[in-house]
Amino acid sequence: MSDPILHDLLIIGAGINGAGIARDAAGRGLKVAILDAGDFGGATSSASTKLIHGGLRYLEFYAFGLVRKALAEREVLLDIAPHITWPQGFVLPHAAGMRPEWMLRLGTFLYDHLARRDVVPGSAHIDLRSERAGRALKPDYRSAFRYWDGWVDDARLVIANLQDAAKNGALVLPRTRVVAARRTEGLWEATLSDGRTLAARRIVNAAGPWADQVARTILGVNDAPALRLVQGSHIVTRRVHMGRDAFMLQQPDGRIIFIIPYERDYSLIGTTERDVASPEAAAVTDDETEYLLAAANRYLLRPLTQDDVIHRYAGVRPLILETGKGDRETTRDYRLVEHPGIDAMTVIGGKITTYRVLAEDVLARIAKKTKRWTAGAPLPGGDMERLRGENGQAAFKRWLDNLLIEQRNYDPGLVKRLAHTLGTAAQPLLEAGLGANLGGVFEAELQHYRDHEWAMTSDDVLWRRTKLGLHLGGPARAEVSRWFGEDPGEVQPDLPMTHRFAAPGV
Repeated sequence: MSDPILHDLLIIGAGINGAGIARDAAGRGLKVAILDAGDFGGATSSASTKLIHGGLRYLEFYAFGLVRKALAEREVLLDIAPHITWPQGFVLPHAAGMRPEWMLRLGTFLYDHLARRDVVPGSAHIDLRSERAGRALKPDYRSAFRYWDGWVDDARLVIANLQDAAKNGALVLPRTRVVAARRTEGLWEATLSDGRTLAARRIVNAAGPWADQVARTILGVNDAPALRLVQGSHIVTRRVHMGRDAFMLQQPDGRIIFIIPYERDYSLIGTTERDVASPEAAAVTDDETEYLLAAANRYLLRPLTQDDVIHRYAGVRPLILETGKGDRETTRDYRLVEHPGIDAMTVIGGKITTYRVLAEDVLARIAKKTKRWTAGAPLPGGDMERLRGENGQAAFKRWLDNLLIEQRNYDPGLVKRLAHTLGTAAQPLLEAGLGANLGGVFEAELQHYRDHEWAMTSDDVLWRRTKLGLHLGGPARAEVSRWFGEDPGEVQPDLPMTHRFAAPGV
């Protein structure tokens, strides 16, 4: 074999599930290799609704176990990744002819009490006529419930997990495909697209929407559950919010949509659910855009139009195919499928909120004599000093306040942006100097993303490591392209309307 190092675990797919497994396994002392055919988090894990949530709407389908597990994890993630997460309030208006008010009250009460809350506040009934959030809504909507969940920068959560995996010795390979794998003397021998060969005791297939393809073509098995690929589309519009609350809005077809404050200046509206034949087929349709606009305008005082749509993106959820169940009833829980006799496992489904417990479940099966550790270990960037009894959110706020004082020669907005992106890694970057300003992004930032976060293209930075693609003008985006050695072509003055978040097949 060309690579003499024997790995305990080879993970195919570096979305949030694969990244979480790699971090957990490496921290338990396993020799880990993880690779992805595209950029890390380049598909579903950078195209979510950015929520850490239990799933209030799943209570209608009696999915109490899933909701309880996710609510408990919500507190954990807010604690271990405070720089890229925060508690997010949601306003759920009562709408005539839809779910009655008693049902909303019961649902939010259960949501408050299914799991322990340390950081997230409890729900409350509110009068929209006296609430700031109500100013954005039509006067017909008077009564609502405010409940709480969490927000997360999904793509950065992937990177943070991979950074911790690498710190613990994992081999981390972006844009590297498994071409073939075969069993030799009780081990796996995997041939990679860069010509290397890796040896591993076990393979975990965490390829997300491509998991069934990897199971068949790489592992050579046909016992993985059939997947239902569901496209979730989102649009980014001018900001419609008054204040910091998001909205959870009921629709006449029984669905709900979210309108979430996004990147300071915008609102994020999603999501739809539409079956697609393959991950590569994911693309926001005009019909989906019209649906989301109409769903929002059913409530908004100042209607949105197509001209207000700044950007749109689609991700693909790999759900377990459940015959006879519709979009809303299909489970969002995960399933671990062990392939007997070949030391391989396929991970199916799951939510970004429960990625860490998914990883613990994987390790409980393949490394039974090791201990769980990730719940109490801050992720890179969230590892600021904590006072006795202080949670991660409070520690981050205190650290950021001190950083703003220490770095008062910088624009406070810039310091906050870097702190909420890089966490503690922002401090040495600021102290060393940021270098040339390329129009809103600095050369030292790009060097950091390249040298410490595996960024290889301008898209990796503009749309995944950050969301600066929404904020920078055409000339600045062209400068980022040039910095990465790309031909920027003709500089476009406007944002690309659609950015595809689909990685190439594994």
